[in-house]
Amino acid sequence: MTALTQEALIERLSAIVGADKVRTDADSLETFGKDWTKIYEPKPTAIVFPKTTEQVRDIVLLANEHRLALVPSGGRTGLSAGAVAADGEIVVAFDYMNQITDFNAVDRTVKCGAGVVTEQLHNYAEEQGLFYPVDFASSGSSQIGGNISTNAGGIKVIRWGMTRDWVAGLTVVTGQGDILELNKDLVKNNTGYDMRQLFIGGEGTLGFITEATMRLTRQPRNLTVLVLGVPELDDVMKVLNQFQSQMDLTAFEFFSDKAMQKVLARGDVPAPFETSTDFYALIEFEAVTEADMDLAMTVFEQCLEQGWVMDGVISQSETQAANLWRLREDISETISHWTPYKNDISVVVSRVPPFLRDIDEIVTREYPDFEIIWFGHIGDGNLHLNILKPDDLPKDEFFARCANVSKWVFEIVEKYAGSVSAEHGVGRTKKPYLEYTRSKEELAYMRAVKAVFDPNNVMNPGKLVDL
Repeated sequence: MTALTQEALIERLSAIVGADKVRTDADSLETFGKDWTKIYEPKPTAIVFPKTTEQVRDIVLLANEHRLALVPSGGRTGLSAGAVAADGEIVVAFDYMNQITDFNAVDRTVKCGAGVVTEQLHNYAEEQGLFYPVDFASSGSSQIGGNISTNAGGIKVIRWGMTRDWVAGLTVVTGQGDILELNKDLVKNNTGYDMRQLFIGGEGTLGFITEATMRLTRQPRNLTVLVLGVPELDDVMKVLNQFQSQMDLTAFEFFSDKAMQKVLARGDVPAPFETSTDFYALIEFEAVTEADMDLAMTVFEQCLEQGWVMDGVISQSETQAANLWRLREDISETISHWTPYKNDISVVVSRVPPFLRDIDEIVTREYPDFEIIWFGHIGDGNLHLNILKPDDLPKDEFFARCANVSKWVFEIVEKYAGSVSAEHGVGRTKKPYLEYTRSKEELAYMRAVKAVFDPNNVMNPGKLVDL
């Protein structure tokens, strides 16, 4: 192994992808060297833009030859520093691998390059009269390769599941530079280990996904949104049970009044109704017939009679439904002004109320001077805890204070057999806390798997697990 000078490195990378697909200017290093986390300063050596799987393979082979660290970059919307290049890594950006090809109407599948934007796939599916159901606030910029690498969830999990449920096949370049075609798009394939699943949620630590065959489904019909004002947290789960026992829901979200007030303060989204409550539930369902709407109103009235709901509104148009969704979907963007410290945690649905109470009690006690914002996909047990930075508190001091309490939060996660990262991945920020969700034996096996696929530790090192 010989060390490469900066000039020689750029020359070798240019020979693989072309000189116009290698960038070292300050703006590119800043933009492509980070994701949505604000904890680490980006310091990549170069940004490289491959256009083919073979070019990705050649980049990986070069990295192995000279022990160069590679970091994958998609839409850079991650919240766990999984795509941050803070230690001189080479960033492999998939923006040019953004083609959608090989649509199959019979199989309801389509091939996507790793750089296909999530919204691009949504629109393509709609053009074919079909539906790609994985959706979240960052769908306009997140990329399919990143979604798969973090097993993205989002707002429709209660009905349609996580990203892994929609991946029919993968093309990957392993850390050793091998190109693997995984599962070949089969529905049934009982021929041993499903290595596709290792790369789903693997955060690029075993290799890089370059292409994926994604499954599609029928389009939902007349999606209707109901927002309810709920006085007590326990009542949110009672409302969920009441609706789920009688209807098939496509989404069930919750947010605190503090979260909604932040969105309303912007002035471009109206309040759902005049009544103020501590919590709100957003329910989405298909209203195909008059009977579906009548049933929803009947269940709503049952919740009112029980005192679980104080007020509510149901969408009468697509525009109104979109505005009601904004009460929930605009929270993350709205609170980003306060540089929030985020925790993305989960437990089984039945344990949500006591779990959230325990977390809220300790956070309120330890952060008396911080504003706490709660929201999340409560229908699948996923909660987002956001602690807002006071304007006069330096960022480093703020994150240090939050990190101290994270240990107590994750002890509660462990107590309830939950996850320290429900859908945002592990990256750098959650890696120190994996032991609260994974056993020592599991972590040892994870490191062993990493060593098989990436023996030289060139694939997104420092993220998820260490060799």
